[in-house]
Amino acid sequence: MCTGKCSKCIGVTLIPLAVVCITANVLLFFPSFEVKYVESTNMLTPEILYLGGIIGGGILVLIPGIHIHATGSGGCCANRCGMFLSIFFAGVGAAGSVYCLVTSALGLINGPTCQDSMGNWTRPFSVSSEFEELREDNYLFEPNMWNMCVEPKDVVLFNIILFGLMIGFSMLELILCLIQAINGLFGCLCGTCINRRARPV
Repeated sequence: MCTGKCSKCIGVTLIPLAVVCITANVLLFFPSFEVKYVESTNMLTPEILYLGGIIGGGILVLIPGIHIHATGSGGCCANRCGMFLSIFFAGVGAAGSVYCLVTSALGLINGPTCQDSMGNWTRPFSVSSEFEELREDNYLFEPNMWNMCVEPKDVVLFNIILFGLMIGFSMLELILCLIQAINGLFGCLCGTCINRRARPV
């Protein structure tokens, strides 16, 4: 495949992936789709406040995605300068996707902040939790443990789905950005392969 077409394909794929990461991170601010939990940061996990999906997997991937797509749209292989710049933008996108991946993984491992039956806001599934029996079992595979969180309703499942989406999509972003870095290098070194149309005599 021509490097320009490859860039266009990668760019047009990165854009919706970034939008999904942004959307997932925004939704995490509203457990059970209620606004009241945003009023206090004590009701949200730190990993949500790190904005991994908004900044990392979102903005830092969206901007490179637009540039990479534009590079591929300039012709079959665009130009050497555009391909060279796409390597830099691919690196920025890769860094953003790694940030999103790490923060999302931590959010998934430590679980949500929720209100227990005693009315306390804690992170019962966190690795630093005082509930030793919970730390021994992985809450992700033990749905019967999720009822420890009384409020917000179904917050555990909510967090698992959204952080899981961000992990999966940020991994795809990372792979695509690494492919584009290699693709951009080839496009920069080997030159363009723009199809020349026959000029009328």
